[in-house]
Amino acid sequence: MQYIIYDLEFTVQRKQHQIAEIIEIGAVRVKETDGTAAIVDTFQTFVKPTKQPTLTPSTVSFTGIKQEDVAGAPQFREAVKAFTEWIGEEDYYLCSWGPDDKMQLLRQTRELQMELDWIRNHNNLQSQYSRMINPEVYKQVGLKRALEIEEIVLQGQQHRALDDAYNTAQVFVKRYSAFTLEKNLASEELLYSTELVYSEGEASHNPFGALAKLLDTGTSS
Repeated sequence: MQYIIYDLEFTVQRKQHQIAEIIEIGAVRVKETDGTAAIVDTFQTFVKPTKQPTLTPSTVSFTGIKQEDVAGAPQFREAVKAFTEWIGEEDYYLCSWGPDDKMQLLRQTRELQMELDWIRNHNNLQSQYSRMINPEVYKQVGLKRALEIEEIVLQGQQHRALDDAYNTAQVFVKRYSAFTLEKNLASEELLYSTELVYSEGEASHNPFGALAKLLDTGTSS
């Protein structure tokens, strides 16, 4: 069994009727040997958006992803194919920090009528970790805060898919024996909902949380 810790970056949308699109996929492969987990490989690809091909200033500012990064990138279907080929044939758990990456992944996959079978054994590491840290009163813990608690140095920059996936994997590896992962199939889920998650006033890693901050400041795109 392998553990695929992944993260997505999507376009930041300022209006309710606008739909976000994935523009980067980053992932880390974790494997266990003799009870010890370790990072063994990484994956990254930009994804070319199709509904709104030109990235907005808000998206560029939030993610650091530039127009030239996505201009020659594969579209979502091809990017997912590359991602699943990298995952390979060995069985796996698919893990993210928080619920929103899974929601976005399912939305775009269903929209394009793509197979859902590969989205399986999906686990929200943030939810489990938050319960480890706050067993008495449940409170969501952001990734940055989790790194501070575990005394892990943040690698790269926030809101970049591979960097966030790598940092999530570092927390997972550190607390490996404490996580209990479940098996499931996204194709059997009738509905998947999400929520905006905040921790100690800090928006969780998703563009919608950060967008709330942008709107509060009255900035314009």
